[in-house]
Amino acid sequence: MIFDPPHVVVMGVTGAGKTEVGTRLAAALSLPYADGDSFHSPSSIAKMSGGEPLGDGDRAPWLAAVGAWLGGQDAGAVVSCSALRRRYRDALREAVPAALFVHLVAEPGVTRTRLATRDGHFMPASLVESQFSELEPLGADEFGRVIDASQPLEDVIGEALALVADAAAPGPVREQSVSPFGA
Repeated sequence: MIFDPPHVVVMGVTGAGKTEVGTRLAAALSLPYADGDSFHSPSSIAKMSGGEPLGDGDRAPWLAAVGAWLGGQDAGAVVSCSALRRRYRDALREAVPAALFVHLVAEPGVTRTRLATRDGHFMPASLVESQFSELEPLGADEFGRVIDASQPLEDVIGEALALVADAAAPGPVREQSVSPFGA
């Protein structure tokens, strides 16, 4: 798989740290960054704000917009996007076949705590469980790696940068995945 320039999707449930990791990863790589939340329609934001999870019909245009933005970044880019299900990642890969997925995992208690201290975001903590129930972890055949998001932020960034470096090097990406929730 050709991974030059890098197109990286930082994925995971709400509160996993996608925005923080995505912005820092993009800065370290000198690449543009977009938060996938900025591509949601006003009706989807209202739905989530009201505590209602999105359905596939809500997500399809959102994923198309995220994929179009990422695919339109000829010099590479980083985007944060929950990409909870395999078919959602497949939709992003339609736009960017060599997209690299950095899957941030953390236990539900960690994400709830993070959401409780987050100001100004539309996603209520009540939707954490629905995100975990929707989550389909990266498959062994998917281009990416799982990273434990409950470790110190600098360690998460270091692992993500190492993954990007591995992906850019000739040959296969080394396996170094972390089982979700220490399992």
